[in-house]
Amino acid sequence: MRRKDKEIFDQNTIQEILLKSEICRISLNDIDYPYILPLNYGYQDNSLYFHCAKLGKKVDLIRKNNKASFLIEQYYEIAKDDISCKWTTKYRSIIGCGTIEIINETEQKRNGLDVIMKHYGKFDNEYSNKQLENVLVLRLNIEKLNAKQSV
Repeated sequence: MRRKDKEIFDQNTIQEILLKSEICRISLNDIDYPYILPLNYGYQDNSLYFHCAKLGKKVDLIRKNNKASFLIEQYYEIAKDDISCKWTTKYRSIIGCGTIEIINETEQKRNGLDVIMKHYGKFDNEYSNKQLENVLVLRLNIEKLNAKQSV
């Protein structure tokens, strides 16, 4: 990281960003260009959890290469100024990378979905067998991350 003055080292602040942000963008490896998409997520035990359909480009790419990068922003604000070059952005963000695994076992799916739902404030969750059969749960195991802020 070039701007060491913006790096967040405090683990409580990093955990707050991971636990309170709402969208995670992941980037997957495609042949010509990276494939990036925004996802709802949940965070627990150094892993990010996502849900998706069983078929689609995202799943195809993960099956070919399960390495991914991610970006999470807690908030941002454009700070305007009368002088154009003095505009700035206030933010907190985390970028990182890791490997994604596809969760197939029913109880692990249920746990992953619970992590996602708890992230958004719903704690009493029930899933039908049909729902569990028709969904994939993905777990991104975080290998590296950097957190930055400009407040």
